[in-house]
Amino acid sequence: MKRISRLTPWAAALAAAALFAVPAAASAGQQRTADAHAATAGSADAHAASAAYDSYYAAAEGKTGAALKTALHNIIKTQSKVTYDGVWNALKVTDQDPANPNNVILVYSGRSQSKNTNGGGVNDWNREHVWAKSHGDFGTATGPGTDLHHLRPEDVTVNSTRGNKDFDKGGSPVAEAPGSFTDGDSFEPRDAVKGDVARMILYMAVRYDGGDGFADLEVNDKVNNGSAPAIGRISLLKQWNQQDPPDAFEQRRNQVIFDTYQHNRNPFVDHPEWVSSIW
Repeated sequence: MKRISRLTPWAAALAAAALFAVPAAASAGQQRTADAHAATAGSADAHAASAAYDSYYAAAEGKTGAALKTALHNIIKTQSKVTYDGVWNALKVTDQDPANPNNVILVYSGRSQSKNTNGGGVNDWNREHVWAKSHGDFGTATGPGTDLHHLRPEDVTVNSTRGNKDFDKGGSPVAEAPGSFTDGDSFEPRDAVKGDVARMILYMAVRYDGGDGFADLEVNDKVNNGSAPAIGRISLLKQWNQQDPPDAFEQRRNQVIFDTYQHNRNPFVDHPEWVSSIW
C-alpha cells in the first residue's frame, strides 16, 4: 500500500482558508480579482493535497458499499497508538485554537480555553469520547479508548451531560454549550461541529470491525443503544455530514494526527462523499 506524502500540518487548512483571504473592504472589482487569484492558488493546493490522498487511498479506488468500507478499514487500521495519559498532551496540539496557541477549542461548547486547565474540576476540560466508550465496552484501553480521531477536549460538566447518549435532534439547551441540546436518551451538538461528530463516529465504525481484540463497532438508526457496540442515528449523521462539510480546523486536525501521532487518517474528512457511498 502506498502511503500519503506527509504534507505540513497546516497545508489542508491553508488550502481551505485561501478562498477567504479577501479584505472585507475590497471593491467589487478588487473582490473579483482577489477571488480569481485565491481560487487559482486554492485549486493548486487542493489538487496537490488530492493527489497525495489518492496515493494513500489507492486500494479504495473505484469501490463502493461494503467493498469500500473494507478497503478503508484495511488502510486506516495501520496506525501508531497513544496511551490514555498521552491523549492529554496530544489534544493540546490537535485542538489548538488557531487564534491563540495557548488555548484549545472545546468541541461542543465552542469555547476557547487554556490548555493548562485540563482536569476533573468544574470548568476544567477533559477527554470526551465522541463514540461513547460504553458503546462496545472498550473503556480507556489503548485502541478505540485512546483513538485521537474521536477524542476531543470538552468542559467537564458538558461532557457529563452528554454522557453515553446517542446522537439525535432536539431536547433542552445545554448549559455551557450554546446551540447544543439534550434529552433523556440523545444529544445534539452545535451546528458548527455536527459534521465533525458524524465523521468521527463513522471513522470509528470503519476502523474497529471486531479485530484488535475489540468489539465490532457499527452505526444504526436508533437511540438507547446502551452498552451494545452501536451508536445512532445514522440517518441524521449522514445529514450532518452534508450540512457541515470539513473546515480548515478539522482538516488540520486530521493532518496533525497523521503526521505526529497515529499516522492514519479519517477518510471521511478527506472524502466526505464516501459516507453516502457506504451507508
